Amino acid sequence: MKIVFLDRGTLSAQTVFRAPAFAHELITYDQTTPEQVSARIADADIVVLNKVKLPRDVIADAKKLRMVAVAATGYDNVDVAACKAQGIVVSNIRNYAVNTVPEHTFALIFALRRSICAYQDAVRAGRWQASGQFCFFDFPIKDLAGSTLGVIGDGVLGQAVANMGRALGMRVIFAGYKGYANQGSLYVPFEKALAEADILTLHCPLMPETRNMIGATEFALMKRRPLLINTARGGLVDEAAVGSALEAGQISGAAFDVVATEPPSQDHPFMKLVNRSNFLLTPHVAWASDEAVQGLTDQLVDNIEAFVRGEPRNLVGS
Repeated sequence: MKIVFLDRGTLSAQTVFRAPAFAHELITYDQTTPEQVSARIADADIVVLNKVKLPRDVIADAKKLRMVAVAATGYDNVDVAACKAQGIVVSNIRNYAVNTVPEHTFALIFALRRSICAYQDAVRAGRWQASGQFCFFDFPIKDLAGSTLGVIGDGVLGQAVANMGRALGMRVIFAGYKGYANQGSLYVPFEKALAEADILTLHCPLMPETRNMIGATEFALMKRRPLLINTARGGLVDEAAVGSALEAGQISGAAFDVVATEPPSQDHPFMKLVNRSNFLLTPHVAWASDEAVQGLTDQLVDNIEAFVRGEPRNLVGS
């Protein structure tokens, strides 16, 4: 059985990809361009990919393909309907990032709430010596205890972030779905959550109804000038509107680990913000602790082995 991994380079070099427990040939590529996909999977039985796109026409040409093993939770890069039409199984990874994403989320929150990066930059620039005293107060410092954490997305990651917030003495509210009312006592209406939160953190999937769900209209509702944190998916926020919201003081800071197009081009709106003391951009690494990436990889091989045993799991589009 031939297994082709199209973008092994999206997993860290120290991650161990154990050999599946059946007779196989494994071919790995660090990267694969759209033009290379068809040729590389032409005689593959199983294709492993993370972010490489697998469109309908490429799937149609892969006559031997039986399984697509996605090395991630999100699978919008794969035409699942086309796979289903050809009897190709698609599996994904689940619940591997329950520690790494919440921890990264709070790393970003702490960094902005206490202006840690801004103070570090100031020290590098000699500001401490220039101050002539034991400390200086150039940037705001605020506690998390007693503040309101608004969580958009109540899945495993959203719940984990909420638990961390409660442990830090924060009031936690879950935003209801945008455009829906009367969702029960567990949810605060979407617009009300925007108005009440001191920190807003996104942990929801990217779907047509969530694309650009936060933009200029929503920024105008943020009465408490919250921090906005996105470690979920690029495209949830109108990225062109973030700079204006920062300039207008509608939000006091923003931190993104994800961008709609990755890597962002040099003329992307975020690249104009990276020198601001209240904006942070990390390169889609919230998921990428050593422990999480190894767990993802182990689960990936588990999914492949289960399929070969005739017991497919973590199926999508079924």
